Amino acid sequence: MEYSDWNSLQAACADCHNCALGETRGKLVFGTGATDARVLFVGEGPGAREDELGEPFVGRSGQLLDQYLAAIGLDRHTNAYIANMVKCRPPGNRDPLPAEQDACIPWLRAQVKLLRPKVIVCVGRIAAQKLIRKDFAVTREHGQFIQKGAFLMMGTYHPAALLRNPRQKPEALADFLALRDRLQENTGDER
Repeated sequence: MEYSDWNSLQAACADCHNCALGETRGKLVFGTGATDARVLFVGEGPGAREDELGEPFVGRSGQLLDQYLAAIGLDRHTNAYIANMVKCRPPGNRDPLPAEQDACIPWLRAQVKLLRPKVIVCVGRIAAQKLIRKDFAVTREHGQFIQKGAFLMMGTYHPAALLRNPRQKPEALADFLALRDRLQENTGDER
C-alpha cells in the first residue's frame, strides 16, 4: 500500500497485527525524528523501555546513541530519523525472528520512501544483515560505506553492544565521524 504522509503511515502501522509481536506489545515503536532527515538510523527492535514509551533507543543505549549523534552535529529531533526493523518488542528482548522482520519490513520501506534519506545506518548486526547483506559482519565491516540502489549504507555497532564492550567505543565513534565527513562531501542539496 502507498502512503502519502507520515500520519496515515503511522496510523496504519498502529493497527498492524501481521505477526505475533503485535499481540504482545505495550506501545508501537514507530520511529522518531525529522521527517526530512538525510540520515536514517535503523536498529533491530524495541526493548522494554522503548515498548513502555513508544520511542526507539531510549534508556542507556539511546543516551549513548544521542552522544554519538551530537558529536557529529546530528540530533534525533531535528536532523536525523531513528527507526527499527520491527516496530514491536520481541518477548524477553530476544532478536526479532526472520518471519517477524519480513512481516514488518513493509513499514520500514514505507518510512524510507517518505523520508528519502541519503544514508541509511544499520545499527547492529540484525539490521545490517537484513538491509545490507545476510553475512554482514559488524565487527569486521563496520564503518564501510556500501552503495545499495539509491542509498548509501553503513553498518555500525549497536549501542547496547558498546555498553557491554566499551573497548569498541572508539571504533564506533570513528564510524560516526566517517558518516559526518561523508555527509559533508556527499551532497549539493542542503537537506
